[in-house]
Amino acid sequence: MNQLQLLEDRIDAPPTEGIKYAGSKLKLIPYILKLARRTGARTVLDGFSGTTRVSQAFAQQGYEVRCNDIAVWSEAFGNCYLRNEKSKEHYQDLLDHLNAVPPTDGWFTEHYGGLPNGGCSVQSDGLKRPWQIKNTRRLDAIRQEIEVLRLDAVEKAVALTSLILALDRVDSSVGHFASYLRDWSPRSYQDLTLRLPALLSSHGQHRVSRSDIFDLLPTQQIDLAYYDPPYGSNNEKMPPSRVRYAAYYHVWKTVVLSDAPALFGKAMRRKDTSDPVAASPFEEFRRNADGKLAAVEAVDRLIAATNASYVMLSYGSGGRATAAELNEVMRRHGRLEDVVELDHSRNVMASMTWTNKWLQDAEKPNREFLFLLEKDR
Repeated sequence: MNQLQLLEDRIDAPPTEGIKYAGSKLKLIPYILKLARRTGARTVLDGFSGTTRVSQAFAQQGYEVRCNDIAVWSEAFGNCYLRNEKSKEHYQDLLDHLNAVPPTDGWFTEHYGGLPNGGCSVQSDGLKRPWQIKNTRRLDAIRQEIEVLRLDAVEKAVALTSLILALDRVDSSVGHFASYLRDWSPRSYQDLTLRLPALLSSHGQHRVSRSDIFDLLPTQQIDLAYYDPPYGSNNEKMPPSRVRYAAYYHVWKTVVLSDAPALFGKAMRRKDTSDPVAASPFEEFRRNADGKLAAVEAVDRLIAATNASYVMLSYGSGGRATAAELNEVMRRHGRLEDVVELDHSRNVMASMTWTNKWLQDAEKPNREFLFLLEKDR
C-alpha cells in the first residue's frame, strides 16, 4: 500500500478528549483504527491507556474495551468516559453545583498557587507555580466539595476528569509538571470552570483497571492488544527521572487522591514519584549482563505474555529501545503484518509492510511507528 492509498483508506477518528500529554497518540488514532479493522477484533485491550484517547476512540467504533494504566488519574478518565450510564443532565447539575462553591485557601493553593506578579510566575520563595492563585483557590474548594458529596465511583470520576481538564486549560507549564514557565502563560489568566466531559454511553460493556500490565495479562483473553508503553529517552545525558510519566504528571495523581503528599524539588513533585519508587521497566536505561536493554526485554516479556491474536505496538524514534532490537523482538513472536510511519516534521504517513525501510527511518528524529503483529499461537 503506498502513502496515498493509506491516507485515503484511513478511518476518520471520532472526537476524543484529553490533557496535554507527551505520549498522546491523537494523530495516530485514524491509523490505529484502520489497522484494528483489518484484524476483525471485537475485544481490545489498551494496556497503557494514559489519557484514554485511544480507548475512547475504540469504544466509539463499537469495540469492547479493556482500558488499563497504573496511573490513578488515568483510571479516573477511563471510568468517566467508558463506564458512565447516567444522563448528561445528571452531571450538568453536579458540575453547576461545584462551579458555585466559594473559593478557599487550602493545600493546593499553598503549594501550587502563585500571585500574578506583573506577569512573572516566580514567587517570593524563588519557585515558579503552575497556576495562578485565583484558580488554585477554586481547585481547593471544588476538590473538598467532591469529597463531601456522596458520589458513586463513576460520578466521582466524571467530576475529577472535568476538574483535571479545567486545570489543564488554565495552567502555566510546558505540558507537564517537571518544570513551569517563568512568565505566566496567557491561558493562566482565564478562570477555572468545570465543563461537561464528552461522555459515552457504555451500557456496561467496557472494563477499566489500574494494574501493572504483567499482573493483568494472565487474566485477559482478547482479540487485539494495543500497547504504547513509556519507552523512555535514548538521550544518555537525560536522567531517567526526567522522562518518567509518574514524574511528568504527578499533580494529576494528587488531584485525584487529594492526599496532601510530601513534596520535593523545585517542581514540588510527590516523593512517591522519585526514581526508586516510580521506576518502570519500559523506561529502564540500563543493560543486563548480556548487553541487552532492560526496556527491550520488557517489551519481549509483554508480547510473550499477551493472550491475543494480534498485537499493535507504538514506537517513537526517540525511545530507549533501538529499532533493530525492537524489530528482532517482534519477529520472534509472530508475523509483522504492517508498519506505519508518521513523520512529524512533514506530517505524513507511509506504509512499509513490504520492506524493512523503517529500520533506517527509525534513526531519524521525529518519527513514530505503528506495528501490527499477528501472534504465533
